[in-house]
Amino acid sequence: MPQKNKLVYIKTFGCAQNTADSERIKAYYWEKGFAETEIWEEADEVVINTCIVRESAENRAWGLVNKIIKSQFKPRIVVTGCVVGAYGQKEIKGVDEWARIDKFLVWEPIRKKRNAALISISTGCNNHCSFCIVPKARGKEISKTMSEVLAEVDRAVEAGFKEVVLIGQNVNSYGSDFGTEAWVHMGKKRIKSMFPELLENVAKRNLEKISFVSSNPWDFSDELIETIAMNKNIDRLLHLPFQSGNDEILKRMNRAYTKQEYLDLVQSIKDKVEGVKFSTDIIVGFPGETDEQFEDTVDVCKKVGFDIAYINKYSPRSGTVSAKLMSNDIPMKEKKRRWEVLEELVNKKL
Repeated sequence: MPQKNKLVYIKTFGCAQNTADSERIKAYYWEKGFAETEIWEEADEVVINTCIVRESAENRAWGLVNKIIKSQFKPRIVVTGCVVGAYGQKEIKGVDEWARIDKFLVWEPIRKKRNAALISISTGCNNHCSFCIVPKARGKEISKTMSEVLAEVDRAVEAGFKEVVLIGQNVNSYGSDFGTEAWVHMGKKRIKSMFPELLENVAKRNLEKISFVSSNPWDFSDELIETIAMNKNIDRLLHLPFQSGNDEILKRMNRAYTKQEYLDLVQSIKDKVEGVKFSTDIIVGFPGETDEQFEDTVDVCKKVGFDIAYINKYSPRSGTVSAKLMSNDIPMKEKKRRWEVLEELVNKKL
């Protein structure tokens, strides 16, 4: 009688980067002879790929961990992802392994047959926004070589994918860790990115659509705009987080642009890329944000006309600069009110 495969259950919290990582986690277990199950109660091993960008995502991960520990089922529990990167091992009896995500990233991903192949082009971040824990969780930005990325794209095309999504904490700065050539954007000296060149090369492949996330306003270059404009298979829905429309709040967030610079960038993209649309990320209730400062965010939403906004009520993340500003925290009732204003304006518009 053939031996029954062991089963692994992989639960992913958070962003597209974590989803891409979980495809490599699956490959790791596949190589060890495991089959995947969608039901954790029947798994021999449970892998929880965590996110800590927002408190709610972290709480959901710990909720699942505790549920499994307290259940009658006793799978081996592995916790990985951003929690381990940021905090290391926690004192939780019942977790069998705290694995850094690097353990799994050498494996070729096993992709579920969905619309698009997720292609990670870099990991980590050098920007240190005051509200964000990612640099602590993921470390400094490290780019894959262009040949590595293009080879993975080619394998996805050969496997039948017609769409790819290029993923990084900040795709715009891809390759800036390769050299020291400087350029100036938004009045600030920056290291030249190779992302426009990479995007151009990907667009030459037999693909119907190429998308990319995440993209920061301060290094969205004219060269990148031209590349998008010249290649019709690059997605015309661009995700361009602005977080706040108020200059003082942006400064305290350590975001390297002003409200007007963001609006000017959007207009420049609209002028050159026919049919472009925008999605964005917004934080409401950042410590000390006044009603008047919030109205600047409302104004940006009205002027840009976003197709969709991912609106987040600020929550402190331990280890970030903004977590030290809690004496200026905004009451949750007011955060909810501001969230509802933007939700109605952007996401529920007729």
